[in-house]
Amino acid sequence: MKKFLTVTACICALFAVTGCSKKETAAKSTALTKDTIKVGFVYIGSVNDEGYTQAHDKGRLALEAEGIKTAYVENVPENADCEKAIRDLIDQGCNVIYTTSFGFMDWTIKVAADYPNVKFGHCSGYKRADNVSTYFGKAFQGRYLAGIVAGMKTAADKIGYVAAFPLPECIRGINAFTLGVQSVNPNATVEVIWTNTWYDPTKEKQAAMELLNKGCDVLEQHQDSTAAQIAAQEKGAYCIGYNVASPNAAPKAYLTAPLFHWDVFYLEDVHSILNGTWKSQAYWKGLENGMVTLDTLTPLCAPGTQEAVDKAQADIISGTNKIFTGPIEAQDGSVKIAAGTTLTDDEIWNMNWFVKGVIGNVPKN
Repeated sequence: MKKFLTVTACICALFAVTGCSKKETAAKSTALTKDTIKVGFVYIGSVNDEGYTQAHDKGRLALEAEGIKTAYVENVPENADCEKAIRDLIDQGCNVIYTTSFGFMDWTIKVAADYPNVKFGHCSGYKRADNVSTYFGKAFQGRYLAGIVAGMKTAADKIGYVAAFPLPECIRGINAFTLGVQSVNPNATVEVIWTNTWYDPTKEKQAAMELLNKGCDVLEQHQDSTAAQIAAQEKGAYCIGYNVASPNAAPKAYLTAPLFHWDVFYLEDVHSILNGTWKSQAYWKGLENGMVTLDTLTPLCAPGTQEAVDKAQADIISGTNKIFTGPIEAQDGSVKIAAGTTLTDDEIWNMNWFVKGVIGNVPKN
């Protein structure tokens, strides 16, 4: 840059003064009001997927119910299409952008650097900037409660878990679920099959059927469709859903589901923008503020389940039960968390190992 001719520098300065930069004109540094704010969402799935994306879209609709303008792009792959979707939303006048899948992280950071006056939120990631927050719910707390439900229901002491990717997000959920199972049924195991996809009903159902054929009589999932729930019903087993309540998908099998309430975050975050208190943050909350809950238990649950769940939930909220407090053993029987020691949020966030009682493995790569 130092070797550029002086005349080139003058031309660049002229563009800056006259406001010809697309980056600067797209988002002027002015306080946003309810009339001027427009919130854009980038979704990995469909708003009618009966799962993850639909849960996020309920949050968007909560904003619209307050008179806030929104827009969204659905079915966006975790590749350069994400960058295009973000830029398209900004071109449509969006000055707040939420990208809702882990694989959107680097594209979000890239575009945010070009638009410093646009506020961004990236769901489930770890990269932030002055105008980029990260946000997620402590789903592992709901998973622990769901584990109690599964542990009290299984007759075979074999529970299956259809999981998306071997990321810390999925791993900590599997571990918390297993600890919940063990709290009421120490003899039960949780077998994991990875599908390496967030949403593929065919693959999800295949994995579910494999687990059911191995003798699992309750299924849990970290997937965006209801395919595993449908498989459980077809085989006369039971299931626990995820993201949104879905009892109608498998009414003869559905027990409950850990739920996200993204409206809690979206309303809080947008209100902070409007009142001028917004700042980049790593937002991670759970049962204590309603960001995560467990769905209403169905009559298919074992007797006494509601009481056990209620007690565990109260203990988690009060801090009496921090879930990842030792002694906790890893799969090989070694003490991973010493007695009296509790993992920090960072350690939970970056978890890459399985607790004892999980059947399956975390790929080294």
